Amino acid sequence: MASFVSSNFLLQLLCVLSLFHLNSSARLLIDDNVLFQYHHGPLLRGKISVNLIWYGKFKPSQRAIVSDFITSLEKIEPQKPSVSSWWKATEKYYHLVNSKSTSSLSLSLGTTQIIDETYSLGKSLANNQIVQLAKRGGDKYAINVVLTAADVAVEGFCSSRCGTHGSASKIKNSKLAYIWVGNSETQCPGQCAWPFHQPIYGPQSAPLVAPNNDVGLDGMVINLASLLAGTVTNPFGNGFYQGPKEAPLEAASACTGVYGKGAYPGYAGDLMMDSNSGASYNANGVNGRKYLLPALFDPSTQTCSTPL
Repeated sequence: MASFVSSNFLLQLLCVLSLFHLNSSARLLIDDNVLFQYHHGPLLRGKISVNLIWYGKFKPSQRAIVSDFITSLEKIEPQKPSVSSWWKATEKYYHLVNSKSTSSLSLSLGTTQIIDETYSLGKSLANNQIVQLAKRGGDKYAINVVLTAADVAVEGFCSSRCGTHGSASKIKNSKLAYIWVGNSETQCPGQCAWPFHQPIYGPQSAPLVAPNNDVGLDGMVINLASLLAGTVTNPFGNGFYQGPKEAPLEAASACTGVYGKGAYPGYAGDLMMDSNSGASYNANGVNGRKYLLPALFDPSTQTCSTPL
């Protein structure tokens, strides 16, 4: 079983160690001798459902924030920048693998969402239990996403990660791609819900207003977006990444902390602001939703590309 860590926790490490200065047009400076590259493994292709497994208690309004985000990935919105235009940047990875075509990947929200409000495995979960929950989500043509509520403790949550993506063996030699993201609202918002909460480490700045008025869920969307980009471009640990295989920088985690132009540690970058709520965002979604999404690494230019 392979797993890879979400980006917001990495931001805290970067701020503490001051490894590099982030902005939307800078080359990665972590190690000039280790380039972001393709390691000749498969990328996800075809029509893939994103199945949501809700573990613990979430309000219907909270579930709608995530469901609308998934729907927004493929639905073209007239308001720009949009979630779908942000996601379209992943096509560059597919073009590098096969220069004659763009992405053959199509994501859609799964028709069935699993809601486990009884905490069937308890309120403290180990890694193998996350995989157990992910396997409830359906067939091999899917990314199964486990979302744990604010009162659920998960092995490594807050201490070393905000979420993970990975793969697990299923039947007939097939592999399941899965994602786990935790709601950090009460456990570690300064690590996993930045910039909607004061950071624990590094440069201090006033938190931004969350676009959906929910620090925990808007933080989850940031981590889910990062992990979805990592899942499709490095699903089994041998796709696109920089650095060691055990701790790779992927499509979004290579641009940790960058949301708009001019970003640097402690500052998310130049963003749009909702005139009514004062919320900061950089992408429009379905049903009038607004989201803050991480920059994606452009493998053709070796730079971070922001939605704005």
